[in-house]
Amino acid sequence: MKPSIRIAFLFFTSVFLIACKREKKTSDASPAYSKVKIAYAKGFTIEKKASGITVLKIVSPWPNAQTSFTYALVPREKMQSITLDKDAYDAIVAVPVERIVLTSTTHIPAIEVLGAGSKLVGFPQTRFISSKETRERIDKGLVQELGSNESINTEALLALDPDLVVGFGINNENKAYETIKRSNIPVVYNGDWTEETPLGKAEWIKFFAPFLASEKKADSIFNAIEMSYQEVKQIGEKATSRPTVLTGGLYKDVWYVAGGKSWMAQFLSDAHTDFLWKETQETGSLPLSLESVLDKAEHADFWLNPSLHTTQKELVEANGHYRQFDAFKNGTIYTHANTKGVTGGLLLFELGPNRPDLVLKDLIHIFHPELLPDHQPFFYTPLK
Repeated sequence: MKPSIRIAFLFFTSVFLIACKREKKTSDASPAYSKVKIAYAKGFTIEKKASGITVLKIVSPWPNAQTSFTYALVPREKMQSITLDKDAYDAIVAVPVERIVLTSTTHIPAIEVLGAGSKLVGFPQTRFISSKETRERIDKGLVQELGSNESINTEALLALDPDLVVGFGINNENKAYETIKRSNIPVVYNGDWTEETPLGKAEWIKFFAPFLASEKKADSIFNAIEMSYQEVKQIGEKATSRPTVLTGGLYKDVWYVAGGKSWMAQFLSDAHTDFLWKETQETGSLPLSLESVLDKAEHADFWLNPSLHTTQKELVEANGHYRQFDAFKNGTIYTHANTKGVTGGLLLFELGPNRPDLVLKDLIHIFHPELLPDHQPFFYTPLK
């Protein structure tokens, strides 16, 4: 693992180790409850019932979802004494869980910083995991390879006998998940990737907390990340200019730029830039033609995330028209594709959603180097 990647994970871990439908029948008859504070994330809510049950509701499991999912998290010692209406919940989970299967690399940093990395027993496409801690467990055979998320090896997963599978999907049609549910293993959707703001994504650490009995720790960690992000944002507000920015690149004949309501657009706004597509309404990517992008961004000051190209040579070999952009001529193209784990996983996609303050530092260092002259980038490097 590269030194910069190792520093990122060590920094992530060390800073925060010190920061420190219905229920009826028996004892859950009381209507008393308290809501957990969720300040930025829009995709989930958490309620604590007087009985000790935690109700977790996922309202955005995927973009434009027309359905939501409600889960009951019951302390293990109360599983036999509390009777729940099973039809009111999509899953009932005994907590704290001891054996977990995750399905997205964005889940890895959250459980590690909560001190639960050793609970991970299975993952689809483990080669995409960059974390040194989890890679060591993979190498020791402690984390089972499970194929791909779209077609999980259910036989291997069931043999692991996990307490919980944390899934994600673009719809509700993953047949493997249905097979897992029928085997009485709870599947809980995580929609962190649907969030539109950097702090909204990071706040999903609170999603994992009640499964691990780590609520106070999660609050402390998130509060520290939030404070760090706001401090970095205030540094960016000292900038005296707003450089224009282009994002993305061609995939076949379509150029995908970040939408104006996307995670990346929020970063660019907080980094005090003029993102050229900031007025658009897309929360994900916006498909455009090369001609329209060239017309609007030929003279952009910076170009960020040129697909997964890592060198200028590679860029022009893919399409010679890239030479026409001022950012190419001036050498102001920056990529996250050079910052990888030992097996090729992209660190920005794994750690970035959990540590938006580090991403914002990188961006302010790029666009306003005078404000953070001593910053050593974690994720972004100039295109070689």
